[in-house]
Amino acid sequence: MKLLSLLTAGFLLMSSEMAFGQPKENSRPGNPLDRSRMMQNLIAHPNLEYVSGGHERHKLDLFLPKEASEPLPLIIWIHGGAWQNGSKDGCPPLRKGYIEQGYAVASINYRLSGHAIFPAQIEDCKAAIRWLRGHAEEYNLDPDRFGVWGSSAGGHLVALVGTSGGVSEFDVGDFMEQSSSVQAVCDFYGPTDLIAFVRTPGYTKHADIHSPESKLIGGLVLENEKQAASANPIEYINEDDPPFLIVHGDKDPVVPLNQSELLFKAMKSQNLSVHFHTIHGAGHGGAGFDTLELNEMVLKFFDSTLKGNSNEINPPQAITSESTAKAESRPDPNEGFRPSFEKILIRADKDHDGKISAQEFKASPDLFKRLDRNQDGFVTQKEHDLLFGVED
Repeated sequence: MKLLSLLTAGFLLMSSEMAFGQPKENSRPGNPLDRSRMMQNLIAHPNLEYVSGGHERHKLDLFLPKEASEPLPLIIWIHGGAWQNGSKDGCPPLRKGYIEQGYAVASINYRLSGHAIFPAQIEDCKAAIRWLRGHAEEYNLDPDRFGVWGSSAGGHLVALVGTSGGVSEFDVGDFMEQSSSVQAVCDFYGPTDLIAFVRTPGYTKHADIHSPESKLIGGLVLENEKQAASANPIEYINEDDPPFLIVHGDKDPVVPLNQSELLFKAMKSQNLSVHFHTIHGAGHGGAGFDTLELNEMVLKFFDSTLKGNSNEINPPQAITSESTAKAESRPDPNEGFRPSFEKILIRADKDHDGKISAQEFKASPDLFKRLDRNQDGFVTQKEHDLLFGVED
């Protein structure tokens, strides 16, 4: 059984890499060893049924560190795919090593718009959260430290999970004695206000009957405004909402930036804890969302909200403005989480020469200049250790 779990975990890790555009160098000799080490340190529970006798999509995967003395904080990944595609097999928190950071990770399936229209999708997400709380003791989870993370349609659903914690109409099915609230939300470029969405210049094709938004609510958005509003996370904002980290690219051709701006403004108007980071030049996902700096920001967000490792929800220099992401406002690499040079090499050293060139470096040019002390166009382990204060 343990062997089956490990094989399943390995398959999901590879599926995740394909689904989220992991660079091809991950298939080179050094990287499978890193993946193998990760697999050896986790316990996989695939295809757990979170609705008894429910739809075939009512399943989740749960991954746990092999050794954990205390109940674990949990990060729940909710996949994207325009509410009509996608699956739990792509799970960035698993691929990015959150198990080794002391988290449990769950990845859930939910009914797609071809199976059922809204609110089926949010009902399923909340049912999965209640199921996980109901089994917290069995799987050594801390029911008071649940976070959600999703992108695109998954970003919409995690935002809705976050703001609808006290909305009883979305809680249906089993484990009704359990709460479907969460303690942290990481929303990557999720839609919010569908009416504003389809009226945005350049995105008006989404008002068409064949658009994902129309399929989600079962009719034209502008002819079903009440149903569209019911799917809007902003409608449910209240003072009990958990901290949010919102990330969006300002060149997103699929979901307009105003969707995240509207959510941010609404939460700020209620004095809620929300941080908004815009990635200049980034589209709908892609390389801009897999930089070292952003990975650090997300990790620190979850560490501070689910582990209490900081008095700040995000690094003090993290973006809190509506849509600006100036270089000087980015997290200071000397603050909080310090990535090991070994991990950076695995991700960036394409020619395996033991150092990182400017072309290989995926984070900001400013950070590269700070690392490259002798200005020779390469970052070595010695230069990395000097900047991050690593002692011999």
